[in-house]
Amino acid sequence: MKLDLLAIGVHPDDVELGCSGVLIKERMRGKKVGIVDLTEGELGTRGTVETRYAEAAEAGRIIGVSARENLRMRDGFFRNDEEHQMKLIAALRKYQPDIVIGNVLEDRHPDHGRAGHLIYDACFLSGLRQVKTYDDAGNEQEKWRPKYLLHYIQDRFYEPDVIVDISDVWEERLQSILAYRTQFHDPNSSEPQTYISSPEFLDAITARARMLGKRIGVRFAEGFLSKKNIGISNLDALVLQET
Repeated sequence: MKLDLLAIGVHPDDVELGCSGVLIKERMRGKKVGIVDLTEGELGTRGTVETRYAEAAEAGRIIGVSARENLRMRDGFFRNDEEHQMKLIAALRKYQPDIVIGNVLEDRHPDHGRAGHLIYDACFLSGLRQVKTYDDAGNEQEKWRPKYLLHYIQDRFYEPDVIVDISDVWEERLQSILAYRTQFHDPNSSEPQTYISSPEFLDAITARARMLGKRIGVRFAEGFLSKKNIGISNLDALVLQET
């Protein structure tokens, strides 16, 4: 299945927190979007692998993904090495996305930055014909390099290279995040409190979206980083709001 847009997250819920608004908007525009989770999030303090799979499926339903799969790398212990690059290259060639959105290159959680560099390297190597990968049936895959790789902003704030208005899909974005019931604030939960399970964490998610929205004169927005210059074909893509 060829996708227009593939979002990659090292943990289930990274994509929802980082770029679910853009995924929903693009799906509503008729684009095929998908998600690849690198790990099962098995080191998470709250919930289980089984609940994370169920929550990821519900979040994917809300977003409207055409495909979602988990590469089952080891949470906390995966590496940006040949073994892991080849696994991700096979997924990139399977879905052939024009745009990839992945983890940021440096962040509070070391898995985020390590995954960001893994995604960056795999996207480049996937375009080399002499790097050989095979599909589930044993057929050699064609080389494929995404046209753009964007990185969503996670815990640490970075000045974005591009800001996307997500005001019209804010509620759906929020619902995709709240699908991870075991991970975020639940006053009835008896599980240990974590960095992301406090009500203040969700407040911060909203505050950042509002702050980025204010930058471009809209209610809510998501921001992205890119090592490559962003090109547009005409000025219709610009948000025409006075700021």
